[in-house]
Amino acid sequence: MLEQIHKIVWGPWLMALFLAAGVFYTVRSHGFQVRGFPIWWRATVGSFFWKKEGGARERKAGQEEDGAEESAAGGRRRQFKTACTALAATVGTGNIVGVATAITCGGPGALFWMWVSAGIGMMTAYGEVYLGIASRFRDREGNVLCGPFVYLGRLARKPLLAAAYGILCLASSLGMGAMVQANSVAETLAYAFSFPKIWGAAALTILIALIIRGGKKQIGSAAEKLIPFSAGLYILFSLAVLCLCRRVLPEVLSSVFREAFRLKAAAGGASGYGISLALRYGLARGVFSNEAGLGSLAVLHGESPGEDPKLQGMWAMFEVFFDTVIVCTLTGLVVLCGLKEGGLSAKKAGITGAALTSWCFSRYLGEWGESLVSLSLILFAFATIIAWHYLGSQSLAWLAGKRLAGLYQMLYLAAVAFGGMASLGNVWLLADIVNGLMALPNLMALFLLAGSVTFPEGLDK
Repeated sequence: MLEQIHKIVWGPWLMALFLAAGVFYTVRSHGFQVRGFPIWWRATVGSFFWKKEGGARERKAGQEEDGAEESAAGGRRRQFKTACTALAATVGTGNIVGVATAITCGGPGALFWMWVSAGIGMMTAYGEVYLGIASRFRDREGNVLCGPFVYLGRLARKPLLAAAYGILCLASSLGMGAMVQANSVAETLAYAFSFPKIWGAAALTILIALIIRGGKKQIGSAAEKLIPFSAGLYILFSLAVLCLCRRVLPEVLSSVFREAFRLKAAAGGASGYGISLALRYGLARGVFSNEAGLGSLAVLHGESPGEDPKLQGMWAMFEVFFDTVIVCTLTGLVVLCGLKEGGLSAKKAGITGAALTSWCFSRYLGEWGESLVSLSLILFAFATIIAWHYLGSQSLAWLAGKRLAGLYQMLYLAAVAFGGMASLGNVWLLADIVNGLMALPNLMALFLLAGSVTFPEGLDK
């Protein structure tokens, strides 16, 4: 029953909606993610390396300028913390498990279509974060509320859709955010480090409790430390593997482009089957990994210090770019190089998901490679758990205020503990279904409110 519902929810029609939203915003912005690359890059991560013109690198004397510089540095620090919290929700197990699965099912060409998904999704992310910042407000207790439930209610005047998104996001936080991710952590600890699941679940629950009890500030601080370390470690070792297999790297890259458009002409009626598989799995796993279109990025940007929705939208573009074009690409190339030098195809290898990624890393780095993948899975999943708690708590605050915050925190910790100890089975399917349904109100809002979204033409001087 659940499998049939899952096939319906995550069928071609939902993929078409994701793509339609991304293409629509790409056309409206005249391809800003490509033509405006210098603009959004310099406005986001580039702002840590370049200063605005006229403020140069030479410090002028005067207490007033010193204060302004300190204020700017503080703003960049808070912005970086917000970006890390958003990345904590997007950079997760999908970057390891999802990429390997896409390659197994769709071949090397799936990686190309993941890039397409990211390129289109960058503008979807821009649109939802722009609307989130433009509509965010403070409640009676002074807490910032931001996200699809806000712009659906306040801008689109669709209170039922706003409530539906809030309920689905709340349910998804307990399922996909808590139980599923905790299950990944506990099973990885048990498999890779022989750590009993019950103890792994207990340790994870305690650590999560220590972080979320400190609220949004503690969550942001944890993400600010965890994401640069975990992503940096994974990127470093991935680059090391690619250096070791540089001999086959050009051929692997060639196969990505070649297989993305491969047609089985000799198969007659089955012509185009290869490209359809690559496109289907590449696009689907790209959406699963970067979450562009789900609306989660709009919620996570609520605490950002900047008031300019264009700037926050560009940060969302960078987050999608980093998640898929950088991290997922590294995973895909490591897997394809490992299979190439092993003389195997993904299907002939007989393994998929995290096991396939581990096997490819261990070919070059030995036991260290397998341990790296396991550690990365644990850190990515842990970061996702704390980020989804924030998503769920914001949804609940919109639906019922803060009076149920304590109850939600207890439920969330219980979901983490249960997910870590149990064999979830159908919970994975149910969580994925809720995640898909969550996208529908947000995608509708992106079309309804498209006229409210404007795009940057340059950086303020």
